[in-house]
Amino acid sequence: MSRMRGADESYVRPPGVEDDAVVSIFRVPVELAGMRLDVFLKHELRRTSRTRAQYIIAHSAYGPDGRRLRSNDRVRAEQRVLLWRPAWDETPVERTLPTVYEDEHLLVISKPSGVPVHPTARYHRNTVIRILQDARPGEFLTLAHRIDRETSGVLVLSKSAAVDRVVKAIFQDRGDIEKTYTAIAWGEAPSPAFRVDLPLELDPTSSTRVRMRVAAPGEGLASGTRFTVEGRRQRGDRVYTRLRCDLETGRQHQIRVHLLASGLPIVGDKLYAFDEDHFKRDVDGLATDEDRARLELPRHALHASQMVLPHPVTGERLVLDAPLPDDMRDFWDGLETG
Repeated sequence: MSRMRGADESYVRPPGVEDDAVVSIFRVPVELAGMRLDVFLKHELRRTSRTRAQYIIAHSAYGPDGRRLRSNDRVRAEQRVLLWRPAWDETPVERTLPTVYEDEHLLVISKPSGVPVHPTARYHRNTVIRILQDARPGEFLTLAHRIDRETSGVLVLSKSAAVDRVVKAIFQDRGDIEKTYTAIAWGEAPSPAFRVDLPLELDPTSSTRVRMRVAAPGEGLASGTRFTVEGRRQRGDRVYTRLRCDLETGRQHQIRVHLLASGLPIVGDKLYAFDEDHFKRDVDGLATDEDRARLELPRHALHASQMVLPHPVTGERLVLDAPLPDDMRDFWDGLETG
């Protein structure tokens, strides 16, 4: 065993743990004392089921003294729980990030689906920023905004701190910015063009802690989306609709929830199209063949197709377009017209 020091405490590296292993340390607050370890970790690790927490404990949970912990252990106030994980061995992602626009101030890419913009518990090396840092060593690049990992399309990055401040102010004000998405949904649209004006809030009943829902009138965050039908197709008795989605506001999961509320769940949406257990099984690596068949696509069919904004330095109106990616285009082309 080797001993390492973190902050003002020292920890024993358990036997068999590699020198380059990554350790995460969790402190047990007083109010959670007495809780089972698997329940505690489910509470601490966002988007993690109890089954997944038990798997993590069995493979990586130790005390500061290097003693292995068990799922049914009861945690104590101020106890440290250490998760020793192998050096980041991540699911490979598409590392080619096509450039939509570039000058001395901005870099705009078409982000592929599956590439996260920020580091997460599952992704550290394979993020937009890390991939760009590897490809452009020494360059200053920072995200002006974010889109979900499974969503593809236009993503803007600033090349200096001064430009980043201006760009973020443009995004925050929203008066001079236009965002358009393309979605493929299950179901028939209520009309060729329609608007959804429903407030949104984080769903307090969801165990995922990320699912949004329509709020009661007078509550939640005001949210508006305009939809235009771009096509209608079918496969057997099932109808599919392709939509242009123009954002009036930029709430979390806004398009997905507004379409769901309109009877048009997005194809491949693990979090909203069915029950959220689909999402949990996918996060835990436990998705079944039946899950994949129901979803039809391995990711939700949502693409950030266009963004219009003033250039942060020149004020020129920039129209930034990202072509529909192959997976969504091939899926749509494979459906029946009529």
